[in-house]
Amino acid sequence: MKLIVLDRDGVINFDSEQFIKSPDEWRPIPGSLEAIARLNRWGWRVVVATNQSGVGRGLFDMDMLNAIHDKMTKSLAQVGGRLDAIFYCPHPADSTCECRKPKPGMLVQIGECFNVDLTGLPVVGDSLRDLQAGTTVGAAPFLVLTGKGKKTSEDPALPPDTRIFPDLAAVAAELTA
Repeated sequence: MKLIVLDRDGVINFDSEQFIKSPDEWRPIPGSLEAIARLNRWGWRVVVATNQSGVGRGLFDMDMLNAIHDKMTKSLAQVGGRLDAIFYCPHPADSTCECRKPKPGMLVQIGECFNVDLTGLPVVGDSLRDLQAGTTVGAAPFLVLTGKGKKTSEDPALPPDTRIFPDLAAVAAELTA
């Protein structure tokens, strides 16, 4: 099985310092939905793993998070794409949970759910914590320069084996070439 894990904010959709708190605030990065559809056509199963501390902070509730994800999946369906699952951490940044990236809990859950070895599995993110979560479980770190990616690319803590791409469309092109 070909499986890829994507962060949400900054990879699939534009990010916001004030959080994405409603479906109206969720806007796809140009080409990202088509990139997921391309991966699907080439046999990739696509899973989202996203920190959503806005829930834990009380900025929005689970119904709103579900509405945001509903908009994302419907927008994706309009271009012929789909997600196989969405995993999220609703806990605030100061939580001691195991699911909040950079901890690997969400990725471990994905591996168990899909019964796959995470070694070498592409994990795509725009922040250091996305890549750190991936490398902890032996996944391959893919950095996109959208969202916080440009700043992240200059971080001295960037895992040395990180592959850097302009955006998700470039990742999809590479994996389906």
